[in-house]
Amino acid sequence: MKKITEIYEEYKIMPILQIHQLRVASVALMICDNLNIKINKDDVVTACLLHDIANIIKFRLDYFPEVNEPHGLGYWQSIKDEYIIKYGNDEHKASVEITKNLGLNNNVVHLVDIVDSSFIEEAVKTENFAEKICIYADNRVSPHSIVSIEERNLEAKKRYENHPHGFDEEEREFFMKNMREVEKQIFSKCKIKPEDINDEMIQPYLEKLKDFVILD
Repeated sequence: MKKITEIYEEYKIMPILQIHQLRVASVALMICDNLNIKINKDDVVTACLLHDIANIIKFRLDYFPEVNEPHGLGYWQSIKDEYIIKYGNDEHKASVEITKNLGLNNNVVHLVDIVDSSFIEEAVKTENFAEKICIYADNRVSPHSIVSIEERNLEAKKRYENHPHGFDEEEREFFMKNMREVEKQIFSKCKIKPEDINDEMIQPYLEKLKDFVILD
């Protein structure tokens, strides 16, 4: 058993990626706390806290230069190089591998695996609300704050322009059509509305999750 902050330190996770995962987990936990159906909250939270653990592999270190401080660009570039040597160039597969290496249960590993844009169509069809919540929560968080899915889409469009991970317009519209449907499905079972989830409302969750213990 380790606190999530200890795992982040062990794996040398950039602060911006730490806070992103904490925000995503906070959004997910707030939804889980207000659901009208039963769900395994610990698995959902654990998956959200780890879903981007290897994202330094694809991170553009020059995009937000300030996030490299205080260690500096050279330090984070060396960490990025280490990750690529150890896990390869696919950050998503690397995150799944790390989750397995941590000895987590198969459901958590599966939830980490489905937090990916390629799963969006399946997220609409599935009756597994843990899957829906994990992929939805990730799409409520921009690099610096909680946003709507529409705002997140616009921010991602700009950030991934001319990037191999970017969508073309047709792919983006397909993704958003499905994401809007996932949002409707989740909040049809929820006591709160999408707009109730914001930076102020998740702050207590954010502080609480810094002490969250990952069970292996």
